[in-house]
Amino acid sequence: MANPPESLPRLCLIEDDEIMGESLADRFRLEGFTVDWWRSGAEARAALGRQRYAVVVSDIRLPDCNGGELFLESVAKAPMLPPFLFMTAYGTIDRAVELLKAGAADYVTKPFDADTLVAKVRALAEGYGSGGTEAVTDALGVSPAMRRIAESLPRLARHAGTLLITGESGVGKEHVAQLFHHHAAPAGAPFVTVNCAAIPETLLEAELFGHEKGAFTGAVKAKRGYFEQAAGGTLFLDEIGEMPPAMQVKLLRVLQEHRLQRLGGEAPVAVDFRLVCATHRDLREMVEAGSFREDLYYRIHVIHLRSPPLRERPEDIRWFVHHFVEAFNRAHPEERRRIDPRTEQALVHYPWPGNIRELRHAVERACILAPGPVLGAEAFFGEGLEAGADARSASPSLADYLMECERDYLRMVLEQHGGHMTHAAAALGITRKTLWEKLRRLGLRAQE
Repeated sequence: MANPPESLPRLCLIEDDEIMGESLADRFRLEGFTVDWWRSGAEARAALGRQRYAVVVSDIRLPDCNGGELFLESVAKAPMLPPFLFMTAYGTIDRAVELLKAGAADYVTKPFDADTLVAKVRALAEGYGSGGTEAVTDALGVSPAMRRIAESLPRLARHAGTLLITGESGVGKEHVAQLFHHHAAPAGAPFVTVNCAAIPETLLEAELFGHEKGAFTGAVKAKRGYFEQAAGGTLFLDEIGEMPPAMQVKLLRVLQEHRLQRLGGEAPVAVDFRLVCATHRDLREMVEAGSFREDLYYRIHVIHLRSPPLRERPEDIRWFVHHFVEAFNRAHPEERRRIDPRTEQALVHYPWPGNIRELRHAVERACILAPGPVLGAEAFFGEGLEAGADARSASPSLADYLMECERDYLRMVLEQHGGHMTHAAAALGITRKTLWEKLRRLGLRAQE
């Protein structure tokens, strides 16, 4: 059989089991991948040194080595690796999570669904090949709380038609909804997002229900609403707590009857979709205050997932920092960045009131502003110092916090060396001039 054209994504499959390996290789070839199947770590190690791959799919237990060790060795030799996805038995899940923390892209637990594995690999290949940063995986984080959510989604998708996700702004509620949809709906099914807080009340009904031609001034043709657009897939109502009371009644009727009537229409239209609602507000308190309907609350509160803020899962902060830095490196291989361990520690201890959204913007800004490959503390607030008061006021808490961390650390090192700048600079790995400039900027003094 002729080899597939080189333009197809090339996959590195590392699996020593003959039956499993042959089955996976055949399936991936049918899905359009060029597959190199290696039975041992030694073969895979040699191939990774000479061939460029879109994705590496590896078992953790190999006959001559551990797949995780192979990954860590490869990272040390060539940081610009393709994404690694590990296949793991239940007993080695903890090892897979450790590899996620070290930079692996994702993992699946045996026995796994082949369609799910293919979807994960395809998303990773598309993200890596395009330099994109949004390849969808089940890796919501590596903390126990987010692992529990990720592990529950396939089961919920098989049985639940309605899901409520709560959490502060920026914690990734929409990503949880997308993963639920990924497990629940067939490939190609629509995922329709509606931000209830972003649509004016006067337009919300027409947007949700659609309208017929001539239903109102400007309705020059019929239009399907979001309910109809989500048919066969998932409708994600973000900020459901901001939905006006009158619209809450109409939403409840659609959920109960599974049909609607367009504005200006006469015949009812049948609709069938899964519903995911999200909010940062306490709906129970809103019910008690009379601003949210109790019957709708119980209708959407069938299954409830709470996505905790970053300050409650600091282990995820470190993982996301490396994830965002690596995403920048894939998009800009000529300007690779790496995080300074001391700065990383400061980021882990920062409370991140804006959660993942704030962290991502901070890392992206630091990668752009950094004058060199190492992301030190100054990279995370240099924009504020250069652009003036307006930029400082945009994120003063982060800038002040990191500056204080740097000030405390320099003060400690100076004390350890008796205030001797030359010795302190040598310990810090910087020049005496650079240390002097940092001390002057931070308002510190040192005596020879």
